[in-house]
Amino acid sequence: MGTFQSVYKQRGSSVRILVVEDHDQFRQFVCSTLKKGAELNVVGEVSDGLEAVRKAEELQPDLILLDIGLPSLNGIEAARRICTLVPKSKIVFLSQESSADVVESALSVGALCYVVKSQAGSELLPAVGAAIRGKQFVSVGLVGQVLNDPVKDEVRSRRRPRKVLPLLPEAVD
Repeated sequence: MGTFQSVYKQRGSSVRILVVEDHDQFRQFVCSTLKKGAELNVVGEVSDGLEAVRKAEELQPDLILLDIGLPSLNGIEAARRICTLVPKSKIVFLSQESSADVVESALSVGALCYVVKSQAGSELLPAVGAAIRGKQFVSVGLVGQVLNDPVKDEVRSRRRPRKVLPLLPEAVD
């Protein structure tokens, strides 16, 4: 059983997804890819950033697949607003943008995952599964640029404090 399937089978429900993409053909591709996951249910499709914020608040989806280059409001700003209005919704960015700065900006607003559109065929469903489990996922080609940069790791750790684990008794002298 797939990762997202097992999580939602236990709850007896499906993952409700809002797809935000301004290119019709790519949006259709995304929706057809999501149909491969039996527990994935597209509850809405929109093509601009302001409408994404309105639909997210109205539908309260579990997951939002969000492009960055959107009309009326870019995806990063839309995500910032959505995270405030619908904090339970998990965000997966799906964009052609692959610069480390853009990816870092996208992740810094609260998104868990970032998939480069050219990799969506192989990475979309794994990213959705990761997001549902509350895990981070970044397209393979971006991992070294974004996740392994010590300067950005330090900045990221200041934004999101890490949980300090207690020492085990045998580790104490």
